[in-house]
Amino acid sequence: MTRISIPRLAVLAAVVFLALCVAQLTGSLLFYQSIDRQTIRADHARRIAELIVVSDRIHTLQPNLAAPIMTTGHLKAEFSPEPAVRGMADSESLRRIAGQVIEWEPSLATRPLNLATADATGGKSDLVGSVRLADGKWLNFRSRDITSMWPIALRASMLMLCTALACIAIGLILLRLLTNPLRRLTQAADAIGHGQRVEIRESGPEDLRNLAHSMNVMQERIARLLEDQARSFEAISHDLRTPLSRQQIATDLIEDPEISEIMQTSIDEMEGLLASLQGYLRAQHLSSDAEKVDLGELVAAVIAPYEDRARLTGAGRAVVESFPEPLALATGALVENAIRFGGRAEVSVRHEGADWFIDVEDTGPGIPPSHFEDVLTPFFRLDEARTRDTPGFGLGIPTAHRLMMRFGGQLSFATSPCGGLIARIRVPLM
Repeated sequence: MTRISIPRLAVLAAVVFLALCVAQLTGSLLFYQSIDRQTIRADHARRIAELIVVSDRIHTLQPNLAAPIMTTGHLKAEFSPEPAVRGMADSESLRRIAGQVIEWEPSLATRPLNLATADATGGKSDLVGSVRLADGKWLNFRSRDITSMWPIALRASMLMLCTALACIAIGLILLRLLTNPLRRLTQAADAIGHGQRVEIRESGPEDLRNLAHSMNVMQERIARLLEDQARSFEAISHDLRTPLSRQQIATDLIEDPEISEIMQTSIDEMEGLLASLQGYLRAQHLSSDAEKVDLGELVAAVIAPYEDRARLTGAGRAVVESFPEPLALATGALVENAIRFGGRAEVSVRHEGADWFIDVEDTGPGIPPSHFEDVLTPFFRLDEARTRDTPGFGLGIPTAHRLMMRFGGQLSFATSPCGGLIARIRVPLM
């Protein structure tokens, strides 16, 4: 089954996009916090200016009602002969508030105004101050919580956070949509590299559409080339059987038994080579549709001609959707190879998680792990001199490997406990 992974390019782009959003969000929060501090100072200055002007007028008309009227939930006011704050605190922020009070009400520039901060409950600070009125009394006031952030910063921060998250989500969705054609091309290229035929959908930006079209055309040309090559070799193999048949007739007419045996051995060897070559070439262009298949029954049918030289173990009911003909041909090639080099084959069907495996084990001399990849090459032989002391033509394992690559399976090897070879097929599943 095809495993889909996120391309590294998409991950990198998503990380860069996320970093930009975080940087923008951080800058916006700092900006709104700075605005909020200015807003707080301006708001306190406006309150003080209004308080002084209105209190001066009310105190002139109704001295006893001035304090209750001017006291609110955010501001406390009282009148006394002496100031509660006797001097301006050494604070740049308070001096700015005092300057803004005069900007709001220029007529207060000639009156003494003392500002300071006082601790309040919850670790907060209140703005306290004293200003002299026109009749000589002092207005003492307390403006609550000069250090708090007003709702503008909180609302702006939440808005920016939600906007950033929405932009990130939309960006990631768009990024995935944009990289979908590239992801399909990557998967198609991997499948083509394994000998499979994939119809690539020509969609997306123009450059990707052109690339998909070129890959489809390339697949058609490669498929025709392989098919023509395979059919040419098959035709040659078929034509070679005619002279071999004549040689067989001539061999039967030879009276010398030694010469007749030599001729017969050569003919049998050529017949075996042609049969192996035809099987390998057929694997290049074999087509098959997926269908329900019982792996136990399939393997049992494959090993049936070998009678007691092949045995099936561990085959319960294992019904999967796979490609029966390529699977049977690959298993048959491995069983024949095991019997040729080990005398008998032990075949088992098992599953691990969602995958199913067919193991073909022999008791022969085995293959060194360093040559596990080499035996996938056609005509490879462990005896470098390529003598004919050992049977086979080096096409059985490559044929099974080619079939599994083309149909989405896998062929791997291991060394059995007795020193022989275990050829393991991962069954292609749909």
